[in-house]
Amino acid sequence: MSLPALFIGHGSPMLALEGGPYPESWRRLAGEMPRPRAILSISAHWFTQGSGVTAMSAPRTIHDFYGFPPALYGLRYPAPGDPALAARLAPLLAPTPVVLDQEWGLDHGTWAVLRYMYPDADIPVVQLSIDATRSAEAHYAIGKLLAPLRAEGILVLGSGNVVHNLRLMSRSENAAAPAWASEFNAAVGTAVLDSAHEALINYAALPGAQRAVPTPEHYLPLLYALAVRAPDEPVSIPVDGLEYGAISMMCVKVG
Repeated sequence: MSLPALFIGHGSPMLALEGGPYPESWRRLAGEMPRPRAILSISAHWFTQGSGVTAMSAPRTIHDFYGFPPALYGLRYPAPGDPALAARLAPLLAPTPVVLDQEWGLDHGTWAVLRYMYPDADIPVVQLSIDATRSAEAHYAIGKLLAPLRAEGILVLGSGNVVHNLRLMSRSENAAAPAWASEFNAAVGTAVLDSAHEALINYAALPGAQRAVPTPEHYLPLLYALAVRAPDEPVSIPVDGLEYGAISMMCVKVG
């Protein structure tokens, strides 16, 4: 049986320090699944020119955010890498060129989530970057090539936010979501449950998209998680919600 695939709405870096209902929901999701042999993460925070994969044996913890409390910068997630898995991705994703990267590591889109899902940091983790030069359709096609990994016990994990607009977000965590955010989040949720992948690939046509997705990097990881779905495989939204008025915490489980 293939391991489920996940998309996690990761939200603010402060969740890594403070915890709360959303991190607890990630912990529960991990507890309901078989333990992965390894994790392949596609994080919004590694948005590159071209495709890269972390290929080091001991990836560093990257604190890719600014202006937060010192305690947050002290957090580490010392999971091992998996150079053998990284090396497999180049032929698996051919003809897309994939660079074996020795510099990046695990950014907070990955470690802030895995800190709750697998707190012992004892499962190998590899990150695949999001190529900024490619279309949503191309990212979905790349994601489909990752599907065989699930049968090998590898967790395909997309991490981003369906709605992500820092310029229009409120300072209040519990601020009411504006109509454009609610409408886009709801439209994506409906399309996910209906397996309407074409609508999700062409997300710019959904209501509220211009403000909900001003830049694509937080949305695209969703397509990777959906692309690995087998025909007739169940899909669910175990977590949903809008924080700060403009950040969607929707999570999607495939399988």
